[in-house]
Amino acid sequence: MTSTVPNAVEHADEQQPPITMFGPDFPYAYDDFLAHPAGLGQVPATEHGAEVAVVGGGLSGIVAAYELMKMGLKPVVYEADRIGGRLRTVGFDGCDESLTAEMGAMRFPPSSTALQHYIDLVGLRTTPFPNPLAEATPSTVVDLKGESHYAETLDDLPQVYRDVADAWAKCLEEGADFSDMNRALRERDVPRIREIWSKLVEKFDNQTFYGFLCDSDAFKSFRHREIFGQVGFGTGGWDTDFPNSILEILRVVYTEADDHHRGIVGGSQQLPTRLWEREPEKIVHWPQGTSLASLHAGGEPRPAVTRLNRTAGNRITVTDADGDIRTYRAAIFTAQSWMLLSKIACDDSLFPIDHWTAIERTHYMESSKLFIPVDRPFWLDKDEETGRDVMSMTLTDRMTRGTYLLDDGPDKPAVICLSYTWCDDSLKWLPLSANERMEVMLKSLGEIYPKVDIRKHVIGNPVTVSWENEPYFMGAFKANLPGHYRYQRRLFTHFMQEKLPEDKRGIFLAGDDISWTAGWAEGAVQTALNAVWGVMHHFGGETDATNPGPGDVYDEIAPVELPED
Repeated sequence: MTSTVPNAVEHADEQQPPITMFGPDFPYAYDDFLAHPAGLGQVPATEHGAEVAVVGGGLSGIVAAYELMKMGLKPVVYEADRIGGRLRTVGFDGCDESLTAEMGAMRFPPSSTALQHYIDLVGLRTTPFPNPLAEATPSTVVDLKGESHYAETLDDLPQVYRDVADAWAKCLEEGADFSDMNRALRERDVPRIREIWSKLVEKFDNQTFYGFLCDSDAFKSFRHREIFGQVGFGTGGWDTDFPNSILEILRVVYTEADDHHRGIVGGSQQLPTRLWEREPEKIVHWPQGTSLASLHAGGEPRPAVTRLNRTAGNRITVTDADGDIRTYRAAIFTAQSWMLLSKIACDDSLFPIDHWTAIERTHYMESSKLFIPVDRPFWLDKDEETGRDVMSMTLTDRMTRGTYLLDDGPDKPAVICLSYTWCDDSLKWLPLSANERMEVMLKSLGEIYPKVDIRKHVIGNPVTVSWENEPYFMGAFKANLPGHYRYQRRLFTHFMQEKLPEDKRGIFLAGDDISWTAGWAEGAVQTALNAVWGVMHHFGGETDATNPGPGDVYDEIAPVELPED
């Protein structure tokens, strides 16, 4: 893939190990933990069958429930909408079932190694995702300020784009020790990772992404910063992230989270739904053939949670939308944090006040998508005058911003993601219906491709989402602002509860917005595993000595702690 991120191993031995999203804040090898034959741990036999509430049936909740079930506990999953969360795959009315649209997560980096464990476990396949200038992308058009440029590689673009790519590489190298950190992550050199990252956290906690660019000699040019914001690196423009903490961006580029993406064949929602139905071979207490579905009446999760409160004996009491009230010794909360502030009535005693503050300060990004089904991948047709593809993956400063072309062969129906936008660009779509959105998008694309009649290929109604308008999400994903590092640390480390008062223990936070890599499915998996370790420990269980869990090694790799005064 052509990327504007410098490759730390370009000049090194090609046999260096692949990178993984296991750091830099908490460099724990979750992939090794999952692969170990000893398993994730065990609880005392006296606790077998004990119920644990799992609030939220997204990827994090389902992974946590699946692993707790394997230990012999009984997860009780509550889900307000559908299993999958932001792994949401939908079809098009009246079209072939093979045509699907990924309304949430749609592209996954190979560095998501814990996520890949579960993808492999349930037998899903992945294929390269057609990002801008990726090897899997036949062509890309960059359209800025009314000028369009056709490219198959970065070298096909005008010199200014290569200058911007070089500036970003220099900015990362000179300002954030990119090659050194990338190499340390590949080699899983924890002392070196911690040494580099500790200095950067202290230096950049108050710095925005845009400020980081402005402070670099490589990005003195406003024009270069503007182009970089609109075209960006890996997946496209990143100007919507300019107000966010630069630490958020460094985590992405260090771990190559924004590169070499793959999509899940048939849709990402299959991952949590298959885990829900899966009958693990290695399972404690429960008979062979047990699945999460079989542990729930009618094979369905409990309905939405409407109230969470503490009751005598430091129990967690859950009230659901059916009015059912159940009390548990432990619970995992995996829904988006703002749910605790609005949709769910909560006792203040659920969490320490500092954790409530961190939840209240959570900053979510908005995001919108719109997809249409088409009769075939007509974009691969050649223009008779130029010999080029008649339409390409498109990055533009027009309303659509990013347009992705998705097909499964030249003679099959295909799908176009007409627009994928974030933040202010997403809010521009919010008042419009799906059809109204489509009309504006087709007009914008018609200005870029005047010879192409996209409309004549459309075979069904558009499907759309604005995550900020979804009642059980209220936003797409978390992105920390400058100064939010301390809040994120409180949320991520919440699974370590020995230092908490006894009346604040027993409920565990998980989900990608609790992780250091919000917006990535890997973060959902990692925090689920942290919560599983926390529940296991809460019930008096332990890991095998040969496979220590994240809590067992916490003191050695705990995230950097910044002063509070």
